[in-house]
Amino acid sequence: MKFLDQARIFVCSGTGGNGCVSFRREKYVPDGGPDGGDGGRGGHVYAECADGLNTLIDFRYRQHFKAKRGHHGTGKARTGGAGDDLTIRVPAGTQIFEEDRETLVADLVSVGDRALLAKGGDGGRGNIHFKSSTNRAPRRCEPGWPGEERSLWLRLKLIADAGLVGLPNAGKSTFLARVSRARPRIADYPFTTLHPHLGVVDAGHRHFVLADIPGLIEGAHEGKGIGDRFLGHVERCGVLLHLVDGTSGDIAAAYRTIRRELTAYGAGLDGKTEIVALSKADALEPGVIDAGLAALRAAGAIEPFAISGVSGAGIETALNRIADAIETPRRNDDERVPAAAAWSPL
Repeated sequence: MKFLDQARIFVCSGTGGNGCVSFRREKYVPDGGPDGGDGGRGGHVYAECADGLNTLIDFRYRQHFKAKRGHHGTGKARTGGAGDDLTIRVPAGTQIFEEDRETLVADLVSVGDRALLAKGGDGGRGNIHFKSSTNRAPRRCEPGWPGEERSLWLRLKLIADAGLVGLPNAGKSTFLARVSRARPRIADYPFTTLHPHLGVVDAGHRHFVLADIPGLIEGAHEGKGIGDRFLGHVERCGVLLHLVDGTSGDIAAAYRTIRRELTAYGAGLDGKTEIVALSKADALEPGVIDAGLAALRAAGAIEPFAISGVSGAGIETALNRIADAIETPRRNDDERVPAAAAWSPL
């Protein structure tokens, strides 16, 4: 399945049904008077977070969504039925924006979350509403009100506990393939990862979801390279694993480049818990590893360590640090929630 994380759609709610012009015609009931019913409302358009979806690829082939219109009113003061509502199924983590791509309409994080995108039009009134002391036989009714029309943007932000960031060829895909069953493309050239990947990591008795995004380069926030479009997928992560290529010429500069891009992107990425690791340790001499770790500490990294996705060195340390960083805010949230009071009949 092809990955798609942005899509533009057009939604239109249903038009309300028309009111009815009708008069009561019944045996032994002279001058029955008006009895035209109201039209039913048009169908609403909803977005619902559904299970089993992880991409917006469905919206590449269908962009227009229109709900059914309401039924018309009939005689005997019968109101028309409401039009069927239309529900658009989206994956967890989908944000819905206005056409300007800045005004947030809804943020659907958990399965079952729903948001009203367009309200159906009201039904028109029948002639029973227009009778008066001076107009005993009105021949007037109202048409149904039109539905709402909106152009919206969908943006998917993957739900992951931790995210991998770094320059191209820093070993992110190799690390993800080592610690999970994900199988991203791995090659010895930059930008082998063109779209995000998710993997479920088993760290002993602890489990978490890890996201791998395409590599960043200097100026990514200005659109260079693949750009910073995919950084939105790590906005929801509680911790970032920053991999720095140990075979690069200037390790400190590589670390600072990613930090600048995270700061320029905003959205709080530069303030997230960061775990820094020097990757490709299997290709380095012990003295080179020590020098690289010293360069990272001088650049501002806190407690960096060396790992290798090929040999497995340092992998367990990385997973334990990630799991600990994820559990810390969860534990704090649990402590802030007051315990439920014991049930009492009094």
